[in-house]
Amino acid sequence: MPGCRCLNEENMKKFLLVLGVASFLAGCSDKQHYEEAVLEQMKSEKDVADYKIDPQHMTDCVVDLTAKNMPGMFPFDPDRMAAYQNYTKMLNLHKSEDPKKTLEELRQDFGSPKALSDAHANYTESIMNCYAAIIMEKEK
Repeated sequence: MPGCRCLNEENMKKFLLVLGVASFLAGCSDKQHYEEAVLEQMKSEKDVADYKIDPQHMTDCVVDLTAKNMPGMFPFDPDRMAAYQNYTKMLNLHKSEDPKKTLEELRQDFGSPKALSDAHANYTESIMNCYAAIIMEKEK
């Protein structure tokens, strides 16, 4: 059809590129919010201060370790992005105006109470493993 701006191959490529860039930026934002929530916790963590661990270094370690056990096959997988959002919400539960409601939302967001518990265990285990790794680094 003359004048029709249908999705031809070139337009489809442009569309997919724009969609990919938008997804990438959204994914970066989700991960960044999670990193900020972890950093906030690490700055107030007594053991981080007692062992003279840089909160940012601890944050980097915790984010990397927790991500290894999050859903999603690659960093910007939609499942991974949802996991970053859910973990951020989990870490900010104490800020909620209605913690009971937020906890119920988290159970739904994670898919079940067990999945929420597993996520919390993943986070806690990552913290403990990072303490061990960073303290061993300092002893070298």
